[in-house]
Amino acid sequence: MPTRHEIIPRGMENLRERFHYAPGVLVDGTLYIAGQLGRDEELRAIQGAEAQMIQAFDNVAKILDAAGASFDDVVEMTTFHTDMRDLALFMQVKDRYFRNRVPAWTGIGISALAMPGLIVEIKCIAVIGSG
Repeated sequence: MPTRHEIIPRGMENLRERFHYAPGVLVDGTLYIAGQLGRDEELRAIQGAEAQMIQAFDNVAKILDAAGASFDDVVEMTTFHTDMRDLALFMQVKDRYFRNRVPAWTGIGISALAMPGLIVEIKCIAVIGSG
């Protein structure tokens, strides 16, 4: 039978408590990361497009780290963008995190995210030890 563990890094407990979801779920060696946004621990949207993108990737990094993984272990990434004109900037930020291996990636344009002011959401699947 597969083993399943919720991955809830320090500072993300409010997601489980308030919204009833785990930031990450580890099943055997595969980590499923819920969509991460450019918001701080108090769930406030970070101001500025680049700063918000960095925060979203930093939130992904917290979950990867808590599960014993890195960006090299990410095999698939899906991103949601409220303005596809920001895609070039997003790719520059993304390349700061994916330095060695790149994931399969799907970018989707949408009209809105969970909270006003949010511009990007990043969802990933990582296979621990594949990097």
